[in-house]
Amino acid sequence: MALLLPSASSVEIPVTGKWKSCRLINYALNGKRRAQFQTNSCIAMCMSSSSMMSKKLVWIWTQNKQVMTAAVERGWNTFVFPSHHRDLANDWSSIALIYPLFIEEGGLFDSEHRRVATFSEISSPEQLEQLQLDDEHVENVIVNLLDWQVIPAENIVAAFQSSQKTVFSISKTPSEAQIFLEALELGLGGVVLKVEDVKAVLELKDYFDKRNEVSNLLELTKATVTQVQMVGMGDRVCVDLCSLMRPGEGLLVGSFARGLFLVHSECLESNYISSRPFRVNAGPVHAYVAVPGGKTCYLSELKAGKEVIVVDQSGMQRTAIVGRVKIETRPLILVEAKRDSDNHTPYSILLQNAETVAVVCPHQGNEHQSTSIPVTSLKVGDEVLLRVQGGARHTGIEIKEFIVEK
Repeated sequence: MALLLPSASSVEIPVTGKWKSCRLINYALNGKRRAQFQTNSCIAMCMSSSSMMSKKLVWIWTQNKQVMTAAVERGWNTFVFPSHHRDLANDWSSIALIYPLFIEEGGLFDSEHRRVATFSEISSPEQLEQLQLDDEHVENVIVNLLDWQVIPAENIVAAFQSSQKTVFSISKTPSEAQIFLEALELGLGGVVLKVEDVKAVLELKDYFDKRNEVSNLLELTKATVTQVQMVGMGDRVCVDLCSLMRPGEGLLVGSFARGLFLVHSECLESNYISSRPFRVNAGPVHAYVAVPGGKTCYLSELKAGKEVIVVDQSGMQRTAIVGRVKIETRPLILVEAKRDSDNHTPYSILLQNAETVAVVCPHQGNEHQSTSIPVTSLKVGDEVLLRVQGGARHTGIEIKEFIVEK
């Protein structure tokens, strides 16, 4: 993460390595001109989508000392104050390393009176069009959508996606910020979170932490199947996502948290049933499944709106939202495996005995090789992929504790 600090007449943005100048724009609303800005703090965060990685900025607008402290502790150090709140800025500067910026007529200025930020208020499509046609030299534009809706956020993203402008929005809740950051996948360049509640800062930081996990490869380990056995009937869980999965992708599931198998989605064509690339036939209700934040939960706990981690054969991960969970009684197969480097620790998973249910196998470098093995074809000696991790869990969180699972 790159901390943004004031310098000369610009603000450093990791994409360019230089501070970009910004201009304050005020629109007449109901006969009145309004010029406002916010206490804020800036940090570069990485977001991931299926098409790109983009830098996102977060600014905080507050007059609450606890919010300031929480932001600084999480790396958000640049704050903006109204010009008449210089005493507050000086007070905070005496207890924390912050970088104050001040709102004055015509713009946002640093302590050396250099212009470094901009602000616009938009309440109509005409004002958005006016903003688009404004000064071509302004690289950063901060907008306040007075009549906030999802569609205006998408309109702004679409309007500026072919330009070099960095656009920020003012958000009053973390969920609002999330929509602005993800609109049309690309999202806006950043958000200004206007809050007086510490919880909002914590929630937004947690959101970024989860999204930043996506840029990290998960280490997957090869394991050799040691047993495949029919065990009878059980309640298995089909997890239907709000996203489509590609060959080689699936969910990390297992009977023991210490080792989760990569269970393939139903995205492959089959002679038995139509492809369902949004679905993973994941296993019985007792099994663990990987979710964001390095946590696990039981398959039985999943429901519409929850998030899970989708992982591919190379360990690339992304988050996906659960759209539906189906629990039905089906015949089950027990699969056990061990790692070559640890022949004493078994790993197991139970899966429905069906041709459409498969586990992902290691990449062998042969582009024609299958990415998965159906459980109906799985045999002792086959290699599968595992995510090996700590086995002790409390409410899905990994803890250090003696535990025996078998």
